[in-house]
Amino acid sequence: MIMKLNEAILCRIYEICKEQNSNICEICLKGGMSPSSIYDLAKGRTKCSKVITVKCFCEGAGITLSEFFNKDYFNEAEDD
Repeated sequence: MIMKLNEAILCRIYEICKEQNSNICEICLKGGMSPSSIYDLAKGRTKCSKVITVKCFCEGAGITLSEFFNKDYFNEAEDD
């Protein structure tokens, strides 16, 4: 199944939360951002995620952007 880009980003966020036994709120706060940006994306209120949002999430999770996007489904993701 081919995912939309925002679906792929959310999928990866949930994977990381599960891997780290954490949640979106905790990781976002560690990265210095409000979790509302991620929640708005999950609820469809935001149609386009910003790179800075993903970067802050990555900082909170202690990973790089390269590690975040190192999944095959990003190569196949369609535009939203």
